[in-house]
Amino acid sequence: MAEQVANVLREAIASGTLKAGTALRQDDLAEQFGFSRMPIRDALRQLEAEGIVSIHPTKGAHVARMDGAEISEIYAVRELLECEALRLSVPVLSGGKLDEAEQALDQIDAERNIGRWGALNRTFHLSLYNACGNRRLLGLIEAHHNAADRYVRILLSNLDYRARSQSEHRDLLAACRQRDGKTAVSILRRHLREGSETLVKAIEGGGLSRKIRAPTGNAEG
Repeated sequence: MAEQVANVLREAIASGTLKAGTALRQDDLAEQFGFSRMPIRDALRQLEAEGIVSIHPTKGAHVARMDGAEISEIYAVRELLECEALRLSVPVLSGGKLDEAEQALDQIDAERNIGRWGALNRTFHLSLYNACGNRRLLGLIEAHHNAADRYVRILLSNLDYRARSQSEHRDLLAACRQRDGKTAVSILRRHLREGSETLVKAIEGGGLSRKIRAPTGNAEG
């Protein structure tokens, strides 16, 4: 039940339905979901661990506010974790996982539902790290992808970054297919740093004040 609640809240936050600073009252959520407060509390703690929700001892839970420092922190941790996972994974990546990554990219190109972009982006990246042989490392990476999800959607949609991101993704995939781990890690590091820098510049200039478009809406590539 906690996972179900967390998934619904995560989607609402990533899509902008729940805006930054919105109070998340356990009693109201328990009534809305028809659950007791325990799974609600567990879900909020899970989202707090992902950086999506802030919980204050006296003020309760709120949707975490978006700021440049948070973006920089999330992407700096992603760079450390993902570059190491990719380095370990490239030499032993199976053809099936490489094909899975390519299919995710094709789906991003074709997908009109913005709500799917974050999940497909996550599928692409995790497909390339899958063979690293460290499940704990993969778990940490997935948690930080969840924390970055709303930023990924803003980057790909509101900031019209999808074409650039996809080009970098395909360069990364090509390096992995060639088993060129050094080049692949270099591409990934640049991809994450430039994405982070673009988001930070946008938020400092007020570019992230707009709500991300509704997940069911159309998006131009």
